[in-house]
Amino acid sequence: MRFPLATIDGDALRHNLAVVRQLAPDAKVIAVIKANAYGHGLLETARALASTDAFGVARLDEGLALRVASIASRIVLLEGVFTAAELQTAAQAKLDLVVHTFEQLQLLESFAAAGRFDVWVKLDSGMNRLGFRAEHFAAAWSRLQRCRCVATLRAMTHLAAAEDREGHATREQLARFERLTGLLGVERSVANSAGLILTSAARLDWVRPGLMLYGISPVPGLSAAQLGLRPAMTLMTQLIATRDVPKGEGVGYGAIWRAPVDSRIGIAAVGYGDGYPRNMRGGTPVLVGGVRTTVVGRVSMDMTAVDLTQLPQAQVGDEVTLWGEQLGAEEVAPFADTIAYELVCGISQRVAVEWKGSVIRDS
Repeated sequence: MRFPLATIDGDALRHNLAVVRQLAPDAKVIAVIKANAYGHGLLETARALASTDAFGVARLDEGLALRVASIASRIVLLEGVFTAAELQTAAQAKLDLVVHTFEQLQLLESFAAAGRFDVWVKLDSGMNRLGFRAEHFAAAWSRLQRCRCVATLRAMTHLAAAEDREGHATREQLARFERLTGLLGVERSVANSAGLILTSAARLDWVRPGLMLYGISPVPGLSAAQLGLRPAMTLMTQLIATRDVPKGEGVGYGAIWRAPVDSRIGIAAVGYGDGYPRNMRGGTPVLVGGVRTTVVGRVSMDMTAVDLTQLPQAQVGDEVTLWGEQLGAEEVAPFADTIAYELVCGISQRVAVEWKGSVIRDS
């Protein structure tokens, strides 16, 4: 078996989709699988989640890859398109478009080829990233209503601080969105993963889960297990060496960790060349043979040192789990001053990937 190895559990993905449906039983689901399905594999994840109502991707090439693979589900381009050529390609692939700028609106007004689009009009309700500002939204909506190539209009926005349990910013965004879209009589979408979990008012006609589909908690202070989620990715490797380190001697580049007592150290075959961040601090939790211990010293390109002083049974060949079923990525990420999204998206191409559970569910 090749190490490092990322195992992806298709059954866990489907379980997490079921949790989404339990939270929002009256809503349709856009499963967000952009960025190679958050590092889990675009096509395999799409096949595993075939029962979703739609897929959300960021860019045109992601949507086209799904179509080439014969994925027939509704696909929403969350960033939309930016040229007439891209618009023509999106028409041929029958992709839904998010429209968030007047330049994109003008492309639709100028579109003369065959094809009609389902369009999601994005309101910037407070994130100041993408979307029509409140004072421009009505004019954009009116113009899109008159576009001959627009078949259906829907409204959407994105929450900037959905994970904040106090929810002040979320309530302000929801109020603004309701004020501008509540009387339009169209389907609407607001909730991302954290919004789904914490804010029932954000669970409108369509919900857009991302991180929680992969079994990772989007809410600080709540674990995946507490939310009923199952991690879909487990990143593991093995010990390739052990050594005794006398008290006071350093380990790794720069000797940033020195043994406080006579210690036993294991060398795990994983490093920043595999996507395990170089800035993982000492004390980062890992599992060796299923038992919790910590990283010591600086992560190098191919290797990471772990403390085996309290694990006398550990030996070369033992499995080392960096995150996954027994150690959530959301717990590990703060030790690299990052978020779980970046960990799972950052797995490098040299990491072997193995799927377990059924990938394709019979319909």
